[in-house]
Amino acid sequence: MLARVANNLFWMGRYIERSEHIARYLRVNYFSSLDAPHELSQSRQFVLKSLMFMVGAPNTSNKDLDEADVLYNIGLNPDKEYSIINCIKMARENANSARDIISTELYEAINKFYHFVLNYSPDFLVKKGLYEFTSNVMEFAAITKAKIRTTLLFDEVFSVIKLGVNMERATQVIGIIHSKYIDIQAIELKRSEGFMVSPALEWSTLLRCVESYDMMKRYERGVANSYNTLEFLILNPKCPRSVVNSLSEISRHIDALSHEKKPSKHSTAFLVNKLYAEYQYKYTEEIEVDFRTFIETILESLFMISKKMEKEFFYID
Repeated sequence: MLARVANNLFWMGRYIERSEHIARYLRVNYFSSLDAPHELSQSRQFVLKSLMFMVGAPNTSNKDLDEADVLYNIGLNPDKEYSIINCIKMARENANSARDIISTELYEAINKFYHFVLNYSPDFLVKKGLYEFTSNVMEFAAITKAKIRTTLLFDEVFSVIKLGVNMERATQVIGIIHSKYIDIQAIELKRSEGFMVSPALEWSTLLRCVESYDMMKRYERGVANSYNTLEFLILNPKCPRSVVNSLSEISRHIDALSHEKKPSKHSTAFLVNKLYAEYQYKYTEEIEVDFRTFIETILESLFMISKKMEKEFFYID
């Protein structure tokens, strides 16, 4: 497989996973705020700024946001790099470049996904189509990933795509945790000032943003709080969307691609397995004591691994 084609497959997987997480965060946060028990979580500006922070938009903390603009920009604005429509467009372009080595079923799923988003009415989206749009994006993403799993050989093509999916999943889950943690800090600040507010809803919302609320309740058998939520989404290997589980998958697929019997200390396999081993033996108190440093460190590590991976497997000198 050509390095260029491998790069296209890697980013195809990343963009598909990214679109799903953006759509879910958009839907869960918007609609959970409508039934929130206190004014801060109900505040449109509070919700809109959380959405913009999660997708990586420029800082908008000093000005009021327009709801219609935010929904359009995140959903269907082709001029915004972070928009869902751009994610699907890039996934399709990368699939086109690797058309001859992926299955017809997978390509058709991506193509249907693209045309659904392309033909969706922006006016309908911002007025009353948000739930339908985001639900369909999540469903199309799930179908596409099912086609990856069920129609491709478990060979190098499959491993490269799964590397992209799991790298993006780890990055997005950390981004979602970061965004909701900032929301929770704002609520805790209000609470310290004497306002009767509780962050319990935001911890539950965070779990729903990662489709892990029901399973966390089943596993922990308790109310969501900072400790059990962070433990479940970051360190629990039984949670399919946890960071440590994504690292496990990245390690497995890197090993499948690597031809080294014993990875050198500067190789992608070495960096991935080192990080995976660290998180296998990390405990939640380490994360809680300095959350900002944890976020910066894990995102920097994932970025370094991604760049190293691209240089080692996808670029030709």
